[in-house]
Amino acid sequence: MASGFMRKTMIFLGLDDDELDDYDPVYEPEVAVGSSRRYQSEPSEPVPVMDQPRGIRPLARESVGDPSGPVSVPRPRPVVAMPGAKVHVVTPERFADAQDIGDHFRGGQPVVLDLHTADDPGLRRRMIDFCSGLTYALYGSIEKIADQVFLLSPHNVEVSSEEKRRLGEQAALRS
Repeated sequence: MASGFMRKTMIFLGLDDDELDDYDPVYEPEVAVGSSRRYQSEPSEPVPVMDQPRGIRPLARESVGDPSGPVSVPRPRPVVAMPGAKVHVVTPERFADAQDIGDHFRGGQPVVLDLHTADDPGLRRRMIDFCSGLTYALYGSIEKIADQVFLLSPHNVEVSSEEKRRLGEQAALRS
């Protein structure tokens, strides 16, 4: 049998069998629990997944102690009705205006994206793609409220249908 580089090449090409006993043993850090020692690789009790939002599963703790202990997950903020909240209106002229949209949206403010003034169809497509990704990543929503006008709502804000209609009409008057 060959060794070193030649062996790895032969294994890669399928000319030699890859045997597990040639590998180094897997390192598993030990965690001291009481008077006995346990390995940290698998918790003794499964962590309940039902309470976790959006399919997020908790990772094992890296500190000394019980690895199957509870993992705190931040809870979403309560839904707030829209009346009185200020809506930020953006009419982008270049893609750099996307940062303004992201900053206001991350701050919890609804954003109206008015694409009537954007002459470049590539810019319109990129802005819609950016806003779709932004709302998906921050658990918000995006919806079309008029022709080439979109409303981005953060996850903690609910915009009434009457307010959506009013915002759509205002955007139509601006164009």
